[in-house]
Amino acid sequence: MKIKKISTLILAAFMMLSIFTGCGKKDVNTPRDKESVVIAITTESTTLDPTQGWGHGAMPLIQSTLLKYNSDMTFAYDLATEYKIDDTGLIYTFKLREDAYFTDGEKVTSSDVAFTYMTAKDSGSSVDLTFIESIETPNDTTVIFNMSKPTSVFLNTVASVGIVPEHAYSDSYGSNPIGSGPWKFVQWNVQEQLMLTANENYYGGAPAIKNVTIVFMSEDAAFAAVKSGQVDVALTAATLAKTEIEGYHLEVVSTVDNRGFTLPLTPAGGTTPDGYPMGNDVTCNLEIRQAIAYCIDRDMVAEAAVNGFATPCYSENDGMPWNNPEVAIETDVEYAKKLLADNGWADTDGDGIVEKNGVKAEFTVLYPSGDSVRQAVAMAAAQQVKEIGISITVEGTSWDDISKRMFSNAVMMGWGAANPYESYSLYHSGGALKDDYYNPEGLMDETVDGYLEKAMSATTVEEAYNYWKLAQWDGETGTSMEGICPWVWIVNVNHLYYVRDGLDIGVHALHTHGGSMPILSNIHEWTWSE
Repeated sequence: MKIKKISTLILAAFMMLSIFTGCGKKDVNTPRDKESVVIAITTESTTLDPTQGWGHGAMPLIQSTLLKYNSDMTFAYDLATEYKIDDTGLIYTFKLREDAYFTDGEKVTSSDVAFTYMTAKDSGSSVDLTFIESIETPNDTTVIFNMSKPTSVFLNTVASVGIVPEHAYSDSYGSNPIGSGPWKFVQWNVQEQLMLTANENYYGGAPAIKNVTIVFMSEDAAFAAVKSGQVDVALTAATLAKTEIEGYHLEVVSTVDNRGFTLPLTPAGGTTPDGYPMGNDVTCNLEIRQAIAYCIDRDMVAEAAVNGFATPCYSENDGMPWNNPEVAIETDVEYAKKLLADNGWADTDGDGIVEKNGVKAEFTVLYPSGDSVRQAVAMAAAQQVKEIGISITVEGTSWDDISKRMFSNAVMMGWGAANPYESYSLYHSGGALKDDYYNPEGLMDETVDGYLEKAMSATTVEEAYNYWKLAQWDGETGTSMEGICPWVWIVNVNHLYYVRDGLDIGVHALHTHGGSMPILSNIHEWTWSE
């Protein structure tokens, strides 16, 4: 088996239903239908309607978007041929291409765009459009968004919201959609498979692969399907990925799918607005948080926890254009010990745990039971932290329990998005100590808030990215581990796929956190070799 390392974006595939219904075990060396592909993933959407959340954070496949991401996460045009932001940051004007048609033959117009966004705003789905005040459509190829406040992340939003047809939209659209994207909907058997076919009239050029079947399977079931030759692409787990399978190779996809500890920033004794205990007498000390950050050997954790299929993590957005590269720190155990000693932490009773003012450096890290990766990462990190005299108890529990205890205990969290708004959610004081998992540690810092607000109100992408970076580290403070250190970031977990030999799945942007959907975004670029 050969292993191919790639960056990351997204995939999906097509095949005939007969493969899964009665044909029995298939020889992996049997010649494939070069116009079809079958993909096994673990994540299934609840709808194919972009106004209800379908495609957010990934290409919606069936529908087109105004903008799209290149593999390096820069913006490219899709339905839009140009856009302009006025000097106030309140007015976004998009010009639409004139050769885009829905698969029922109707032309895509600015009215469809306005209808899509207002429907999505009213639905209150996973995309936040509350800042849209009104939308104007002076002609069929011009759409003007009027904002209630400057919102620089709107461009990231339009890169993931698929446009639906106003004339053909109904309550059943999410289960039988039409769009103007590279794929046409064929059939969806919930909890089984989604079938698509190439849109031969797609303005971007018809995909080389004509039929795609996306099957929904557990990682164990997908692994079995690969071994029996029934699928062409399958998401797999790190515990399985080193198995050599004849006729397949492993694609290792880089990600911004991170794992790290949240660490409460205030002393124990308080309660959140909802009445939950908050604060921790150990993690409230900056030197404790930073010592943990510096002592962890992230490469060693990656090897111990996920068979080496991970990379060191230093922020919530490693590798993204808005990430500040200065947030990376080198493992330095001696410096970590010095931080503790210089701030009065010492092991006076010889039990291996340092203490200060009668408080021992020990606390609990929670993780969701059943998540073996988070458990393994937490336990590997806890083992290393022992070396500097800090004791971490790793405890698995339910998300319901975590939601009540996360304000006073550390939590092994996971984030990573194709939108810098995630940084705002994680660190702005307005979201602190709420029940949405973003800022349970209670970070409330005026300097950080100022940078985040300037990033949101910036009128150019470049200006916004500069402020996102300053919020992480401005040379003196920020959200980074060298700064306030509300998180100890540990690893970005690679996404792993068995891919049948002869299938080229193209170049991928960084895969994001939240399931296996990102593999589907560039299926229209996949090709079979002759």
